Amino acid sequence: MHVAVVGAGAFGGWTALFLRRSGARVTLIDTWGPGNSRASSGGETRIIRATYGPDQPYTELAARSLRLWAKNERKWKRQFLHRIGVLWMAAGQDHAWESGSVQALKESKIPHQRLSERALRKRWPQINFAGVPWGIFEPESGFLLARQSCQAVVEAFMAEGGVYIQAAVNQDLDSASWKALSLSDDSKLRADRYVFACGPWMGSLFPNTISNRIQATKQDVFFFGTPAGDARFEEGNLPVWADHRGRFLYGIPGNQRRGFKIADDTRGPIFDPTHGERKVDEERLRIAREYIAFRFPAMKDAPLLESRVCQYEQTPDSGFIVERHPAAEHIWLLGGGSGHGFKHGPALGERVAAMVLHDREPDACWRLTRFSA
Repeated sequence: MHVAVVGAGAFGGWTALFLRRSGARVTLIDTWGPGNSRASSGGETRIIRATYGPDQPYTELAARSLRLWAKNERKWKRQFLHRIGVLWMAAGQDHAWESGSVQALKESKIPHQRLSERALRKRWPQINFAGVPWGIFEPESGFLLARQSCQAVVEAFMAEGGVYIQAAVNQDLDSASWKALSLSDDSKLRADRYVFACGPWMGSLFPNTISNRIQATKQDVFFFGTPAGDARFEEGNLPVWADHRGRFLYGIPGNQRRGFKIADDTRGPIFDPTHGERKVDEERLRIAREYIAFRFPAMKDAPLLESRVCQYEQTPDSGFIVERHPAAEHIWLLGGGSGHGFKHGPALGERVAAMVLHDREPDACWRLTRFSA
C-alpha cells in the first residue's frame, strides 16, 4: 500500500514513520520542511506532561508517548526528552481538576507526587507559592526539543526507506474527487491512501469539512535572562511549571544556554500562519513581566532576551481531530493539536498508522461528529 502524508510536523512526521515501519510505501510532503518557523511544531522546546484532569484520553496517550520517545532516543542515540520534571500548581476553589488529574496519573502509572505547600516551598524556595495550596509533580516528565526532534523523525523516516518531498499541494482538496495530488513542482502524486496533517492550514485546505473547527491563534512566547551567576532558574534546579493563577501561564527553565521561557496559554487572536508577521504583543509582554515578578521574585526586571510568535491550531474543545473525509474513506484528516499536541506525536502517529492500514475506526472523542451533536 502506498500512503501519502502531507505535513511533516509532530503529527504527520510520526504517522509517516510508523506507517513505514508497518511495511507501507510512504511519501511525506511538507511545504517548508520539518520544524520550520511557520509550523505549530516549530520553535525550540515543548512541554511533555500527563496532568490533564479527569475523564480524558490524553494522560494515557502521554504515558505511551513517554515510552516511545525513550525507545526512539535509544534507537537514534540522541536525546530530545529532558526529564527535569513538571510541576503543576493547584488553583481554584475545589481543586477538582487537579484531584482528577491525580487519579488519571495513577491509572496510567505515571510517576507523580502530590506535594503540600510546605513541601513545595522547601523544595523550590526560588518560587513564590502564594495562593498555591498544593501541587502535582511528575518527576519523569519535562521538555522536548521541538525543531530538532521533528527533523530527526523525518531523517529516520528517510533512513528507513521513506520518501520525502518538499513541495506545496496546489489544488482543491475538499471535493475529494481528485485522483492525485498536484504539487508545486508541477508533479503529480498518486497514492492508495492520504493523510493530511497540515496543522494550522487544515481549515483553509478543507474549508467545508474542517472550516473553523481548526483555527490558528497567535501565541506569544518570551525568553528572559536569568540573574548572573545564579543557577536556580536553570534546568536541573527548577522543573517545567504550569500555573492556573488567573490566566494559565507556563514555562521552561533556562536550557541550551537560552533564557527562561514563559508563555500565556490564553488563546490569542486569529492568525494567518502563512502571511502573518510574527511580532509579539506588548500587552502579552507586560503580563509575562508582571507574572515573573510575582512568582519568581529574584527575576524581577529580568531582561528580555528573545521573543517568538507561535500559533495554536485550535479546535473548539481543544481536542484533536482524527477522522476520515466524509466524502472519501481513503482520505484521513489529522490535526487540532490545540497547543498541547506536540508531546503526543509518537503515540498518536502509532495509532493513526494502524487506523489507516487496517481500516480501524477513530476514537469517538476525536471525530468531527462531536461538533454537530
